Amino acid sequence: MKKLTLTVIALAAGLLAGTAIAQTAAQPPKAEPNMQKVLDAMAALKPKPIETLSPEEARKQPTPSDAVKKVLTDAGKSTAPEPGVTMKTQSIQGKDGSFPIHIFTPEGAGPFPVVVYFHGGGFVIADTKVYEASVRGLAKKAKAIVISADYRRAPEHKFPTQTEDAFAAYQWALANAKSINGDPMRVAVAGESAGGNLATVVSMMAMEKKIQMPVHQLLVYPVVNDDMNNESYKKNANAKPLNKAMMTWFFKHYGADPKSPHALPMKAASLKGLPPATVITAEIDPLMTEGKAYADRLKKEGVTVNYRHFTGVTHEFFGMDAVVPKAKEAQQFAADELTKAFAAKR
Repeated sequence: MKKLTLTVIALAAGLLAGTAIAQTAAQPPKAEPNMQKVLDAMAALKPKPIETLSPEEARKQPTPSDAVKKVLTDAGKSTAPEPGVTMKTQSIQGKDGSFPIHIFTPEGAGPFPVVVYFHGGGFVIADTKVYEASVRGLAKKAKAIVISADYRRAPEHKFPTQTEDAFAAYQWALANAKSINGDPMRVAVAGESAGGNLATVVSMMAMEKKIQMPVHQLLVYPVVNDDMNNESYKKNANAKPLNKAMMTWFFKHYGADPKSPHALPMKAASLKGLPPATVITAEIDPLMTEGKAYADRLKKEGVTVNYRHFTGVTHEFFGMDAVVPKAKEAQQFAADELTKAFAAKR
């Protein structure tokens, strides 16, 4: 009986240990101190869980850029954009409707290389304003005109409206670069999260339609697959500001064909022939594993890739250069890679 009791205790201890391991595994990695300040500021703004809201409600929630502004305000610092970049807005025509683009121009004589940029937000929320720090950072650091497209969002506009708008913005850049003091032969694409998806899909579409290819694709934690059982989805299932439940919500509202490479580029039969790429991933991000896998596959299929992974930071960190040093490092890395690509096309 004593032996049996000891066995039961041992089994119970094993089960408890297993539970503890499972609970530990569900906790995302620890954020570095500057990143944690932003997460604390975000929590103080009391956002509601996106996955519990309608798209209209979700678009009204505090954003990571609001959290950055709170950190700056709490430290007595200015939240005004850094000088050195001007912006103008205009409307362009998509396949079946119009949408705005925002043209960010650095100081200098030009003609400048051009980056067509697509913001994140799961194809459903956010806009250029939310991602303006990223756009201004790239314009200034890469000394390039950055055209940020406010493509029409789901679910009001069904897939593939988003990819068609993104491609229309790229075509507009090729046709109109000279009129905005840009160089039409040096046009790259870039994006974060859902925008990273659109940047690489635009590259695919240019190749398929046999038009001028982007000279480079900058993909910052891109959405390229729908495997929610991979390592980073498990590790960051409950991460902030992006988690597994939110990604499920985004995919539901996007409503894209999960078999289409224009929805999920990892589903493409081949990636051969796509432009050289810079791929950036963050440790505290469900999208980390697929971003690394996409970089590896591009490289395996003959595409030149420069990959950089940043530890201790979360999804959305790239635009936080005002308060997170690793964001400044990531932006400079991205800008340097764009500059090299542009120089090669002079």
